[in-house]
Amino acid sequence: MGYIENLQSWLDSPYVQEALKQEIRQITDKKEQAEAFGQELAFGTGGMRGIMGPGNNRINQYTLGRVIRGLVQWLHEKEHQGAGNPPEAKAAEPAKSAKTMVIAEATITKTVVIAYDTRHNSWEYGKLAAMILAAAGIKACLFEEPTPTPVLSYAVRQLGADAGLVITASHNTKEYNGIKVYNSAGCQLVPDEAEPLMAMISELPLLAPLPEGDWEELLAQDKIRLLKDETPQRFLRQVAEQALLEDRDIKEALSIVYTPLHGAGNLYVRQALAAAGFSQVKAVTEQEYPDGDFPTVLQPNPEDTRALVMAMELALKSKAHVVLGTDPDSDRLGAAVFHEGSFKNLTGNQIGVLLADYLLTRKKSLDSLPAQGVFINTIVTSTLGERIAEAYGLKIIKTLTGFKYIGEQMNGLEEQAPAAEKEAFVFGYEESNGFLVGDYARDKDAIGAALIFCEAAAYWLARGKTLVDRLEELYQAYGYYLDALDTFTFRGREGQMKMDGFMDSLRQSGETALPAVRAVEDYSLGLYGLPRENVLRFVLEEEAWVAVRPSGTEPKLKIYYSVAGEDREQAQVKLEQLKKIMHELIEK
Repeated sequence: MGYIENLQSWLDSPYVQEALKQEIRQITDKKEQAEAFGQELAFGTGGMRGIMGPGNNRINQYTLGRVIRGLVQWLHEKEHQGAGNPPEAKAAEPAKSAKTMVIAEATITKTVVIAYDTRHNSWEYGKLAAMILAAAGIKACLFEEPTPTPVLSYAVRQLGADAGLVITASHNTKEYNGIKVYNSAGCQLVPDEAEPLMAMISELPLLAPLPEGDWEELLAQDKIRLLKDETPQRFLRQVAEQALLEDRDIKEALSIVYTPLHGAGNLYVRQALAAAGFSQVKAVTEQEYPDGDFPTVLQPNPEDTRALVMAMELALKSKAHVVLGTDPDSDRLGAAVFHEGSFKNLTGNQIGVLLADYLLTRKKSLDSLPAQGVFINTIVTSTLGERIAEAYGLKIIKTLTGFKYIGEQMNGLEEQAPAAEKEAFVFGYEESNGFLVGDYARDKDAIGAALIFCEAAAYWLARGKTLVDRLEELYQAYGYYLDALDTFTFRGREGQMKMDGFMDSLRQSGETALPAVRAVEDYSLGLYGLPRENVLRFVLEEEAWVAVRPSGTEPKLKIYYSVAGEDREQAQVKLEQLKKIMHELIEK
């Protein structure tokens, strides 16, 4: 159907609330109507993310509700398949006379944990998910307060749940929200799990009854359970166990400014640092408390140096040594370091390298480095981290882009037997500011990373160095690695066609357009036993490479660059040459 027919189907549906129909009638701009109703917002391997509002292509109680109903079917079919029974037929469309989904009497055999961040409607969407699950006889464990994504990953494992959900749009602007789905290991779904779920979701009717039930009664019947302090405190104890620096005097000498960017990380990061002995921690007052408008930043993304401006201003006034920032669901960590009179922003690759260096340095000195240690990163992450890990004798595992693949590899390590011969996860990270310093979760964790980053800063400060000094020492030892990311936005259906066309063109002409190409890695072919994914990576001479991939959750094309040189000047020249070539190709 076209967007006009889709719009009319919302107005005609007996399931759509009258207030929402009135909102639809107020959308009179044809382009806006086409964007909202012209296509369906797809659930992909990275979850689903979009602008909030009515319409097939928007985040609302119906598009999210269909994902939850699909998850219900997915969980039940997994159970039947595990028992050797044939899968159930897909859910039939609800009777036209029903306007609400009645909470049914059912024996609870499964559990799903639900977390949400500080965005507008996140709590309401979390409640909606809980009620749909309860209606299907699945116990919903819903966090009472906005909760970081890594806590959800931990909670799924700790509670022995069958799945997990996070209501979040990560670092997107205030108009967005979304959902991520986790398996029973606390890991985001990888393609062989996500694709059956995607198929089930696509077959379900979009406009369906919303759940109806007495919220307090559902809580009293334990069909829905609110998770309060116990699970978060257990998570924080797991984070505390990652600490490697015992000297409290060294930690108390470090001055820290932290901003949660109006997100869910505030209490978690500050409690983790306080418990470890970091007593000089100041929060940015204007960004300290939850606010779904994110009024002080263009985008609540700690990868963006502009998001940390207020924190750096406070840090200069208070003579702090480091600045930390986390995104709304607190899985990404950004940082800046005071060095030679000003604050230097660090990239995700640089933070990852410094964390790897400190973890391995300390674990070796404490004789706690595993005999068969494993370091995991992605195909678009800087090579420098691998070089450091190799120097300490670690096995290197590379994955596709997305922390779910790192989590999948961790699960594989956990399942190895016998125990005496198991390889042990030491550290994993990706260039987009995602780090994991322990095996308590299966997703990136800005809270644990913040703790270890501050330990690293304190450790080197006690030796008369900043983290920038230490980074320069690593460059001297391993070579000067310089990395960059370009992001191009392609909105709407026309934009998607342009993005697809560019990828097709690059497959045909990229090898001749780029200099000294040693190998072309097309991951859509399923290279190295990895899942098929639309990523191209051109391996060049002297450890340089360029990778291109469409985002899995946003209408964006990402181009990753990595070069190595004898010094910064040489690396910068190489980087600018590569960027110039890629920009010319994309502008054709």
